[in-house]
Amino acid sequence: MLAGGMGNIRIGHVEKLRLSEGSAVIVLGGPAMLIGLGGGAASSVGSGQGCEDLDFASVQRGNPEMQRRCQEVIDRCCAMGDSNPIVSIHDCGAGGLSNALPELLNDSERGGVLELREVPSADGALSHMEIWCNESQERYVLGIEGDRLEEFEFLCKRERCPYAELGAVTNERHLRLNDALLHEPPVDMPLEVLLGKTPGMHRDATSEAVKPV
Repeated sequence: MLAGGMGNIRIGHVEKLRLSEGSAVIVLGGPAMLIGLGGGAASSVGSGQGCEDLDFASVQRGNPEMQRRCQEVIDRCCAMGDSNPIVSIHDCGAGGLSNALPELLNDSERGGVLELREVPSADGALSHMEIWCNESQERYVLGIEGDRLEEFEFLCKRERCPYAELGAVTNERHLRLNDALLHEPPVDMPLEVLLGKTPGMHRDATSEAVKPV
């Protein structure tokens, strides 16, 4: 898919600001579902090279109403101009929260201590891996300063947009994801290790002349 667009954005909203220690880490939007677990992997393989299980795990399920609610909250925050309570924001794509949350924290050269079971979920049977890695649609992760949290929560409730406070930002670039149900952290590692540079992908292509029929 190739997409392009043109628009405008206020100068004050172009750059992400740095999160400070103690800032609240928020997930905004739809609940976790058993969908999109293979989204990024499935889109990176050649046609016919995948397997049936990967195809089923890659199914997406959109929710335009939830997207609208999220957008209303974000719009109301942006309309405050320099008083915007959102310090930094990141969308959720392939990998879901397992990708978006570490990148949100790393953009500010920070870490975080988060609670997995605070993530809203539509399926109580999801494993910690499925909650952390599913690619449910219409979700954002963002950082809010502690003294603006009540104001942000008011906007979410007014727009009937689900949200959850997962934890707080730390100065150390280390991510700890606690699990109140299993009492053992599924993720506890330095962000430098988690977000280290991966090898580049190489593809060989050849062209062949097609004989006219």
